[in-house]
Amino acid sequence: MTAEGFLEGRRLQMARGVLLQCIMGGYPPARFYGSDDGDLALNADPQQIHRLPWSQPPRALAICDADELSGASSQLSTRGQLKAVIARYAALGLAPVVATEMEFFVFAPNTDPTQAFQPPVGLDGRRENGQSAFSVCSNNGLRPFFTEVYECMAALGLPRDTFMHEMGVSQFEINLLHGDPLLLADQTFLFKHLLKEVALKHGLTVVCMAKPLPHTPGSSMHIHQSVVEIGTGRNVFSDEAGQPTARFRHFIGGQQAAMADFTALFAPNVNSYQRLCHPYASPNNACWSHDNRAAGLRIPASAAVARRVENRLPGADANPYLAIAASLAAGLHGIENQLEPTAPIQGEFEVPESLSLPCTLHAALERLKRSQLAKELFGKEFIEGYIASKTMELTSFLDEITPWERRVLAAQA
Repeated sequence: MTAEGFLEGRRLQMARGVLLQCIMGGYPPARFYGSDDGDLALNADPQQIHRLPWSQPPRALAICDADELSGASSQLSTRGQLKAVIARYAALGLAPVVATEMEFFVFAPNTDPTQAFQPPVGLDGRRENGQSAFSVCSNNGLRPFFTEVYECMAALGLPRDTFMHEMGVSQFEINLLHGDPLLLADQTFLFKHLLKEVALKHGLTVVCMAKPLPHTPGSSMHIHQSVVEIGTGRNVFSDEAGQPTARFRHFIGGQQAAMADFTALFAPNVNSYQRLCHPYASPNNACWSHDNRAAGLRIPASAAVARRVENRLPGADANPYLAIAASLAAGLHGIENQLEPTAPIQGEFEVPESLSLPCTLHAALERLKRSQLAKELFGKEFIEGYIASKTMELTSFLDEITPWERRVLAAQA
């Protein structure tokens, strides 16, 4: 939209079906978004209108709510779904607090998708060889890129906590500061958009796939969650003596009860399960533990005031609005129904069958399809539309023959 049209308050409308557009560009049958495929109104959040510092000529980006023309939030909007979950907490006098950890890879341009990704050639004229995990030495020579990333984050008001080189070749992680869940979802979305745009300026490619390289750790989007009282700001996961509360246990119990049903919301793509089935600290289970990275739900070591639950299932490819909404909705379900968690696990352990999660997109979608809880929390329209869109993507993947199949199976009798 032109700046003039936006400033005049001209309404921007978009077909409802766009919210269910699959990643290849197609749409499920119209019955999933209204047979008429009528319009939605895109209403800009006044707190999320940003001049894009990397853009020439100058452009701005406005994060919008997708609302029905009646004014109600569209059930198909993941941002609207997150706002609804936050409102359910507020009705109990509670406010969730979250933080996200985003992992991503920086690669050289990949013009041929049949070829593997490669780390870029850095200022030192070399490609990283995988020996830089947690290193303070920037031997990959990407300082100009990250300098602009930091500058653009500051210009967009994206406060960062810590930044590090992760385990993978040319893999990095940034932790965003904890705060309001809607704000953190917006910031996570903006950060991913910023990364890709700034990378293009520097002749690089940023990839937020869950598992872009074999034999290498995947990229996660861990979600840290706590709940405070509105007004006092007191963390309801800790009592006055600093001990864990019943609400803390119930929140974990709700997460455990919903994780298998919600796996397709946390791991939305075929590639997501490459990360989960080759864990490298990406656990595909609903176990919980104190500071054990093999558990799907980890309680980080912290002071009582910062007691929180880390959901380690979502990958970097997850929709931040939907992943945060699903995780918080699961915790609230536990609080409202006083669900008790299993005993915590420590050390090396075997995952009980009751706490194992779907390990393929097909299995996750089948589990979501059977979930009455998902339909109760997010509405039948959203869940059925989401499944329809993701089923199209899965079918598209299965329509292709992979290099592994040609390499390994072609010579078989």
